[in-house]
Amino acid sequence: MTPDPAYHRRMNSFSRLAAAALAAAVAGCAIQPVNTLPPAAASSPRSAQQPDAPSAQSTQTEPAVVQAPVAPPAHADHGTASASTPVASSPEAGPIPLVDLTPQLLFQLVAADLAVQRGETGAAWSTYHAVARQTRDPRLAARATEIALSGRALGEATRSAQLWRELAPDSTGATQTLQTLLIASGKWDELEPIVAQRLAKARQDGTLSEFYPGLQRSLLRGADRKGAWSMLERLSTPDLGVSQARIARATLAASAGVNTVALAEAREALKLAPGDEEAVITAIRLLAQSPQTMPEAIGLAESSIAKSPNSLEMRTLYARLLLATGRPVEARQEFSKALAANPENASLLMAAAQLAQQARDPAMARQYLDRYLDLPGLQRRERNQGFLMMAQIAEDEGRLNDADEWLAKVPRGEDSLQATTRRALLLGKQGKLEEGRALLRSIEVDSTRERIALLSSEAQLLREAKQPQEAFELLDRNLATYPDQPDLLYDHGMAAERIDRIPEMERSMRKLIELRPDSAHAYNALGYSLADRGLRLDEARSLIEKALSLSPDDPHILDSMGWVLYRQKDIEGALKHLQRAWSISPEADIGAHLGEVLWVQGRQDEARKMWRAAGVREPGNTTLRETLTRLNVSL
Repeated sequence: MTPDPAYHRRMNSFSRLAAAALAAAVAGCAIQPVNTLPPAAASSPRSAQQPDAPSAQSTQTEPAVVQAPVAPPAHADHGTASASTPVASSPEAGPIPLVDLTPQLLFQLVAADLAVQRGETGAAWSTYHAVARQTRDPRLAARATEIALSGRALGEATRSAQLWRELAPDSTGATQTLQTLLIASGKWDELEPIVAQRLAKARQDGTLSEFYPGLQRSLLRGADRKGAWSMLERLSTPDLGVSQARIARATLAASAGVNTVALAEAREALKLAPGDEEAVITAIRLLAQSPQTMPEAIGLAESSIAKSPNSLEMRTLYARLLLATGRPVEARQEFSKALAANPENASLLMAAAQLAQQARDPAMARQYLDRYLDLPGLQRRERNQGFLMMAQIAEDEGRLNDADEWLAKVPRGEDSLQATTRRALLLGKQGKLEEGRALLRSIEVDSTRERIALLSSEAQLLREAKQPQEAFELLDRNLATYPDQPDLLYDHGMAAERIDRIPEMERSMRKLIELRPDSAHAYNALGYSLADRGLRLDEARSLIEKALSLSPDDPHILDSMGWVLYRQKDIEGALKHLQRAWSISPEADIGAHLGEVLWVQGRQDEARKMWRAAGVREPGNTTLRETLTRLNVSL
């Protein structure tokens, strides 16, 4: 999305030239026609995209720089040459038309760039899109696409991307951008012919093995996994003899919740390419999703490591399987073997530290992180990751001053907002609520999204200080200023839920769903809140089912589904979903629910064991404590 530095330098040079030319035009001076449009001016820095926003890497493509020959005579249509008479072309840029830079056209482009700098992306997009249609210049269509994406206007971005691809049909960037946008919006009817055309070319070129992994990654970025799987299932039928096609089918089927099909596809991929590590890893991950097939997953990992003992990814995966099945000592041994062969591998040291932290061994986690931070050549972002994790370990151990010292090591930049926010929360834990709030309010931010993040952190400070009403009121006041901000709506809804103001909670979540129909967590939050109170259980289940269709492997949504089924007296269904949620993420809330289902089944010993495990992971967990009190159970 963000143009490269060289692109920015050219754009800034153009902006100065354009401003001078515009001043001359306003003064009534004659401007000689220029027979090529200038590249679009650079946009001002904009806020980071939200996690679920589609990327358009293709808009980073550097526009072709066209040297202007002698200017032709002016054309009748305001000096715009026909697109059929280009002065240059390239597969990425497409045919570049001859265009006279009239004062009117120059004014439009400069005004649009000024609008971008003021944050008026709607007006800027409208101008660029209209001028791109008028001039038939694909570079301007690409720029219009980028502006629309910066304003999160996906419909407008899609229109400009379609124009861009129409003007530059051989441009990989245009095709990939349009594909990404169509995936994000779930427009499978429009996407399918594009993917089919690319697949046909890959078959012709013999590049299917390279094509399918990229297609798989693209489809997984969308929210409608069932739609993605349905399209892939149809289009990939001619390629069932290609292992990468089978891997893609397995991965998409799993993401759509069609687990039986996913596992079958993974087994077929293994038959086609038994030595392909990607196929083996895909099969292992799918097998590990069920307690019944977990032994097979571990056996496959063991045999693969025996054949490829130097595979770091396989050994790391095997170690995680061992940890998930309650074998932390063996898991640590696997990491020790990998580190013995690769003592300065940064990603391996970080993974080992994370594994030790998950295994509740902070001393070992610190040892790995010490080695990690001593590595030469770490990038700043990597080093910051180490500082943040050290701070988390210190905080978990109650060493709040040490945690603050680690956070203070994070320099100003992309991670500093996170570090400063966490420092404010540490102040709150030390009883210094007003100091923490003052620190948050002292942070200067450039975007609405960052302001919303600071508000969320301040609300968290208030909640942790046992002031949930004040947290709600803070968010409620700011919702009047930012009524359509999804993150604020979600936090406002959850704050309302905590003080049992369900109508306000429901209004915020309904508004969020209206703005973000692909927000799985909005459906889940509303559905769980209803289910937990025994309200409108059929509606609650429908909401959670929608959330699960959007994010089938999310442990919190699986927990919600288990809980609503339990409320509806479907004990077997509840047990199935809760066991899967626990296998993915053994959190105390999930353990509390799973223990209760086991208890009502008459499996008291297993329930107590589950509750003890949950208590070890999170002592004092509210859900666990309330569950034990309600059932009159002591451990």
